[in-house]
Amino acid sequence: MPLIKPLAVFFLAGLCEIGGGYLMWQWLKSGRPAWTGLIGALLLVLYGWVATWQPTSFGKTYAVYGAVFIVMSIAWAAYFDGFRPDRFDMFGGAIILLGIAVVLFWPRP
Repeated sequence: MPLIKPLAVFFLAGLCEIGGGYLMWQWLKSGRPAWTGLIGALLLVLYGWVATWQPTSFGKTYAVYGAVFIVMSIAWAAYFDGFRPDRFDMFGGAIILLGIAVVLFWPRP
């Protein structure tokens, strides 16, 4: 259970930030209605609140979240935007996930 909560919070924060940014992008760059941008802005505000649910310090939370953001952005772009990650995208994502595990979960003395 100690692993599930921080990962779930990072995932929820990622959905809020990437989803919010994507909706803002759709509104401003693709001519979607203004309510699309409003929902995007609300999701971005929600992201800022969700990130505070992490038990770690601000610096560690945002360092690890940055890596989560990268991996989730690749997945989001593949699912919603037609981006097809190549083997280097996948390999880089795997390296980033390993880095998250070290920073967040490696036992400390």
